[in-house]
Amino acid sequence: MVSPFRSTTSDEQLTDLKDRLARTRFAPALSGSEWTHGTPPGYLAELVDYWRDEFDWRTAGARLNAMPQFLADVGGATVHFVHAEGVGPRPFPLLFSHGWPGSFWEVHKILGPLTDPAAHGGDPADAFEVVAPSLPGFGFTPHPGTPGMNPTAIAGLFDRLMTEVLSHRRYGAQGGDFGAQITSRLGRDHGGHVAGIHLNLMGATPVLDSTPLTPAEEEFRAQAADFFSEQGAYARLQATRPATLAAALSDSPAGLAAWFVEKFRAWSDCGGDVESVFSKDELLTDITLHWLTNTSATAARLYYETKHTEGMLGANTPGYVATPTGFASFAHDNFTPPEEWVRRAYNLTRFTAFDHGGHFAALERPDELVTEIREFFRPLRG
Repeated sequence: MVSPFRSTTSDEQLTDLKDRLARTRFAPALSGSEWTHGTPPGYLAELVDYWRDEFDWRTAGARLNAMPQFLADVGGATVHFVHAEGVGPRPFPLLFSHGWPGSFWEVHKILGPLTDPAAHGGDPADAFEVVAPSLPGFGFTPHPGTPGMNPTAIAGLFDRLMTEVLSHRRYGAQGGDFGAQITSRLGRDHGGHVAGIHLNLMGATPVLDSTPLTPAEEEFRAQAADFFSEQGAYARLQATRPATLAAALSDSPAGLAAWFVEKFRAWSDCGGDVESVFSKDELLTDITLHWLTNTSATAARLYYETKHTEGMLGANTPGYVATPTGFASFAHDNFTPPEEWVRRAYNLTRFTAFDHGGHFAALERPDELVTEIREFFRPLRG
């Protein structure tokens, strides 16, 4: 069963949010630390003041509701998703999976160009029918409340959404961050339905054979290890004690903002100035969505479920994805694998490296991502 969906927010919810923001107690600033210790109190105070006094959730929520949204029963689980029909002679179904700390909002910049390319200077033959679900425990898709909701399970849920609910026998999939892990499992486990997958982050770990690693591969592995050593505390905490963290994030909107904005700054190609890429309104749209739905705990739980089953990036279940794969490598992502490393894990048919862009490709570099998706899927539409 599928039913239309529009989010609603009561005045009481917004009053409570403003009251909490007004009562924020900020930590003492550490001279000279700037962002090296995380979100500095000075910037956080500026963001909190803007959130309380200037940010208009009614306007932001209306922009979200402008995307066509639905709720579906998928094998007893409720899934929220954007479903935009394509405008063209033969729109191709495309499943877009977001990551953390994102939400379905990540699709909003690429939705129009993908579904109606002619209206954005493209070829109508490249039209897609886009389905962009909220991950279980994120935003409007409730978490089932039981263990086991890892990327493999989510991939199975999303495949049922595409095939059983929306009646697509064949479709494509795209994702970054956790969306890349989910998309990789779709390619690995559901290749009978999935014509191809497109990624902007590694979502699988290859089985290493006797073939020696190239210098570029060695450098990549060192880069990834350095990232998790220097910036991986968030993942370690969410993968081991998410409920302890969630107690703070569920009670303090300022704490939630600090936790999220530090990642948007660190992981984007912003040169240290997060607002050179994301406006305060853009940042707060995602943060407020998580706050109002009180999903910081269930979103963080995905790290725990993944670590204790298949492992982050599939480290505990290495293998090869035979489904045709495209990969867009943005230079300022958290770690950027060379083409030969990607080939070890995937049936790679397209690899494009960009000298700009970061982790949030659909938000930072929507034009480049749309072009890559069009080019990769063009020969797979038949």
